[in-house]
Amino acid sequence: MNQLLTFFDGSSIFAKLDLCGSYNLLRIKEGDEHLTCFRMKNGSYEYLVMLFGLTNAPASFQNLVDDILYDLLHFYAVVYLDETRFFSKSEEAHFTHASTILSRVRASQLFAKASKFLFRVCSVEYLGYVVSSEGLKMDQAKVLPILNWPPPRNLKAFQSFLGFANLYFCFIKNYSKETSSLTSFLKKDSHFPLNEEALRQFHQLERGFHHFSSPF
Repeated sequence: MNQLLTFFDGSSIFAKLDLCGSYNLLRIKEGDEHLTCFRMKNGSYEYLVMLFGLTNAPASFQNLVDDILYDLLHFYAVVYLDETRFFSKSEEAHFTHASTILSRVRASQLFAKASKFLFRVCSVEYLGYVVSSEGLKMDQAKVLPILNWPPPRNLKAFQSFLGFANLYFCFIKNYSKETSSLTSFLKKDSHFPLNEEALRQFHQLERGFHHFSSPF
């Protein structure tokens, strides 16, 4: 969180660039195609490009985009897999940044989704946060499921709830203290439903997420 704030500090103009067909743009190493072989009734097939589901696919693609934008990262661009965000302190700089990034994307034969491209805007979504000149805010689209989450009745449902909630722990005052009874239910031998104190903390935590528009 603090690192993200440092990256965006002082910026007031933002852009969003999402790549499409990302993994399919990477060629399988020549000679390794047989490792992707699958059989159908009309014959056998091998992938020539990287497919979704491979263990090393995310890391391989992240390395690719990091190499393309290596000298821009954290100066005016951040990248997570196929999501690129760049930020500027002036319109003149923003046009320069956009030209540089788009030129490199094109030269690398990558493709962006026109429907998801945002340029010269005052805020963008990134990794579950909304970034603007005011700082970081919770993303309303991510928060809404938490506001309507029923009290978990088993460990799996409880882990899912805390997974969402923990993303925004820094926006909730005294988060660790206010969830102490809740987190005790993460133990495998815990018995559900939640006890009275844990249920109180659950509803109190839900109420805290109603302030999703407040910046950090």
